[in-house]
Amino acid sequence: MMAAPSVPCMSGRAMSAGAETSFRRKVRGKLPAIRGTRPSVHNGQLLVSSGVSALDHILGGGLAVGTLLLIEEDAYSTYSNVLLRNFLAEGVVSGHEVFVASAGEDPHTILKNLPEPLTDEIPKQDDHKSGKRSPGLGDDAMKIAWRYQNLPKMESLPVSASRFGHYYDMSKTMSPDMLQTVKTHGFYLPHVTPLEGTYGSSSEVSCDYLQLLQCIQRVVHQGGFDGSSPQTGQKNILRIGVQSLGSVLWGDDICSDECPHNLHSLTRFLYALRGLLRASLSVCAITLPAHLIQNKAITVRVRNLSDTVVGLESFIDSQRESNPLYKDYHGLLHVHRIPRLNSLTADVSDTKDLAFKLKRKIFSIERLHLPPDLSDTVSRSSKQDLAGSTKLLSSGCGSAAPGKKHLDF
Repeated sequence: MMAAPSVPCMSGRAMSAGAETSFRRKVRGKLPAIRGTRPSVHNGQLLVSSGVSALDHILGGGLAVGTLLLIEEDAYSTYSNVLLRNFLAEGVVSGHEVFVASAGEDPHTILKNLPEPLTDEIPKQDDHKSGKRSPGLGDDAMKIAWRYQNLPKMESLPVSASRFGHYYDMSKTMSPDMLQTVKTHGFYLPHVTPLEGTYGSSSEVSCDYLQLLQCIQRVVHQGGFDGSSPQTGQKNILRIGVQSLGSVLWGDDICSDECPHNLHSLTRFLYALRGLLRASLSVCAITLPAHLIQNKAITVRVRNLSDTVVGLESFIDSQRESNPLYKDYHGLLHVHRIPRLNSLTADVSDTKDLAFKLKRKIFSIERLHLPPDLSDTVSRSSKQDLAGSTKLLSSGCGSAAPGKKHLDF
């Protein structure tokens, strides 16, 4: 028989040393430390705040760097401009570079009218929301509370676990000294010299969109946001805000003609812009008068070319303005699209029915819910009117109760 080959004996210390060298600790790539940003807990994407904390919570923590936020304007562009100004003001407070483009309002005027950040970070909640009872209330004021004390509480304001972003006082404007601390860029269409020989080619975007795209590309390249040249000092984010893109002021006819001549100009611009954002440390917010677009196929294409799409439906000059169910709100917020980044599914919030209101100081987004019937002495006709008005909630507050049956909470 052949003897088995001898195996050199290794001491326990040598074996343990060999085992230690066999395994290496996996170190994940670290995101760049940029002020005003934080990594997402869902997909690791770098996030910035939209300027409205409730909107950040709805969108899964904030706006991802390199993405496009599309804000479909309300009827009079009142509240969409508020969201755009909050987005730009958040960039100023965070120390980001700001790029403003408009065809109807001077970018310098837009920057001068940015809201002032609040000194107290979180607005104080009411005493009844925090579970504390005011000392002046007696037993008579709580005589009907036993009907609802065992029901689950409804938090009207969605607040994330960790604070992100800032709150702004809409009744005051930002100080000029704070605006001078950041670098700003402007694109005002009436002051731009039109190009020649661009409208003749149907394969290119329109002249106005092309100049805007070239201006954004130049700022991204010169600032080093695309990595072409190293940024001086700490890395930074470029915030791009475009007001009322696609309106007639931009030389586009999609809002005035059902069969527009520039059918694909806006979609080509958004396609090129999103490719530019993906390859740079920048984030963009665009307001669009979607309610004026005659061809709805264009609206579908624009939504598909955007990463995040939210729509504002104002109650001004509508039936809901006089409806008692909406007396505490100024409009509805519709979330049409949430981005899917580094994941197979999107982070869809559990809040479906949302409403907004512009308070004296802040712009808030809350869950929309029906007010309870607190009295047993309400007349039958009033209950029928209240139940009948719930039919108007079908588009903004889920399915309404069928018929005239009163909803008992």
